[in-house]
Amino acid sequence: MRILMVASECFPLIKTGGLADVVGALPLALETQGADVTVFLPGFPSVLSGLTGKKTIKKLTDVGGGKAKLMSGRTKVGLSVIALDAPHLFKFEGNPYQLESGVDRPDNAIKFAAFSRIAADLASGKFGLKAFDVVHAHDWQAGLVSVYLQATNSEVKAVLTIHNLAFQGLFPKSILTGIGLPDEVFHKDGLEYWDKVSFLKGGVVYSHHVTTVSPSYALEIQSDQGGMGFGGILKSRQKALSGILNGIDLEVWDPETDPAITAPFSADAPEGKAKNKVALQKKMGLRVSKDTPLFCVISRLTTQKGLDLLGDLVDHIVLSGGQLALLGSGDSAIEDKFRAAAEKHPTEVSVQIGYDEPLAHFIQAGSDAIFIPSRFEPCGLTQLCAMRYGTVPIAGRVGGLNDTIIDASPAALAKSAATGLLFFDITPHNLSATIDRAFSLYKAPKIWSQMKQNCLSHPVGWEPSAKDYLNLYAGLLEV
Repeated sequence: MRILMVASECFPLIKTGGLADVVGALPLALETQGADVTVFLPGFPSVLSGLTGKKTIKKLTDVGGGKAKLMSGRTKVGLSVIALDAPHLFKFEGNPYQLESGVDRPDNAIKFAAFSRIAADLASGKFGLKAFDVVHAHDWQAGLVSVYLQATNSEVKAVLTIHNLAFQGLFPKSILTGIGLPDEVFHKDGLEYWDKVSFLKGGVVYSHHVTTVSPSYALEIQSDQGGMGFGGILKSRQKALSGILNGIDLEVWDPETDPAITAPFSADAPEGKAKNKVALQKKMGLRVSKDTPLFCVISRLTTQKGLDLLGDLVDHIVLSGGQLALLGSGDSAIEDKFRAAAEKHPTEVSVQIGYDEPLAHFIQAGSDAIFIPSRFEPCGLTQLCAMRYGTVPIAGRVGGLNDTIIDASPAALAKSAATGLLFFDITPHNLSATIDRAFSLYKAPKIWSQMKQNCLSHPVGWEPSAKDYLNLYAGLLEV
């Protein structure tokens, strides 16, 4: 089975969030189960420079208003990639979607429509390569792939995965004339969304199957409350909509071999985690104490993640006897809350604004628990990485957090099965009460040790979900 995976990000070539981690790991998991997978990416500078064995497979005369070429190559871990080398569209540094000011890049519609059109042609075998059986597109940036396939009567089966429904790819309807799509697709059952064009809606409507990244999120987005304006259309497609959990790359996230941490550890030999805690406290300028619970945050600092609420509770954490290490960036007001807390409690709170992949590994390895108080969460990868490193997640009971974390309820504790703490209704009171519950559990060493051990042993890899995707692809090909 030949699969073309189409996305705007792929770790380690380019990454702004969890999408890149999924696209970097899922194809490898599919290949271990017999699939032939190629990833199609925009030719951003880091993508082109990160490929080995590059060669030109096709020169193109008009892609989004300029010349381009298709380049093939491989990542360092052997992932097969084809990149669209179109300098007039993709030759720039920084965030691929936004300017430094936070405003969307003005050419987003043109460049990602061109990218999707070439992906559809590539999948259909129009560049001298063998056609693919399935094209699997990710998020709004590849949402038009299925629209172009439909417009050319292609027989290739199309799957769209929604990683976060909040990002819908909305543009003025006037862009249709510039991206090679007929006006006939602009209607309420097509690309039209409140008199704008939605690339994501195009993918939802015209793909043969739509997936999202957890079963709970697949249900949530079919409602008015969770659907963010798409609830009705997703509900109408419920027979072709499913949730398949994300996983993480167990080689990238491996506490036994991770070069970014101080001491190796594992489920069979967990002792090294304590050494990482001390090392992390020293690295981040915190008071060194093996007995003080060390909480962490590794996240975009946004209201979606509930970190506006957590920022108001840092005093409560410190006064209760805890420490906090934070790595992330986002809303300036939330950043300022945490900076102020670090200035107020310099030995108990440490804040690193920005993102640092090795430091993220180090913080996971050295922390006792991680906060993920999200108001909504399609899947989340942070909690999977945390459990892999024996760090107990404290999270909102939403989306994939609900599907991957076993709450420390009396029943779960009686069965020694708990892997974290979950809470309903993301309010200051409920988050504060859950923090108090975490302190109580931490003060019961046998219980906390069992929870940590459960996390270390919890399956968080891609194998089960890769099987689910292969079954989905096979089912589409039988129709």
